[in-house]
Amino acid sequence: MPSKKRPSSASSPRLLPWLALALLVIVLDQITKLLIVQRFQLGDGQVVTGFFNLVRVHNTGAAFSFLAHAAGWQRWFFIGLGFAASALFIWMLRNHAGQRLFAFSVAMLLGGAIGNVVDRAWHGHVIDFLQFHWAALAPLFPGGYFPSFNLADCAITAGAVGLVLDELVRVRRS
Repeated sequence: MPSKKRPSSASSPRLLPWLALALLVIVLDQITKLLIVQRFQLGDGQVVTGFFNLVRVHNTGAAFSFLAHAAGWQRWFFIGLGFAASALFIWMLRNHAGQRLFAFSVAMLLGGAIGNVVDRAWHGHVIDFLQFHWAALAPLFPGGYFPSFNLADCAITAGAVGLVLDELVRVRRS
């Protein structure tokens, strides 16, 4: 009877760098949020440039404050969703650790998801602090202020863009 190799034993060494990248995202995200909490009170801000501010905002919802005004159940829903997504991301990394752009993208998604789950579990909300504003955004956002976000959100966005690029490259090759 032929022996079957477990994919995890073959991919574990290749998986570790991607998990380390996700951990780096989590650590950097949490350090930046800690610095903001230490320096700013809720609602405070500091102008950095004509289009960028550092602020302290708490978001109980998801992207663009989706469900922010729900009755509180959304905290546990988003924590559960973050754990489910993280499990899926780890499974994806285990099975595709050798695909560099894909694995990079999934590791960024994993780090970002866990970074925001830590906030929800610890604080009951996500700490956002990066605020961009341009007059051209005024038709879409009040005063031209794009909703505030954090490094975890940046990692999630980078991961999503990377997945799209990976798919475009894959389709182009075939």
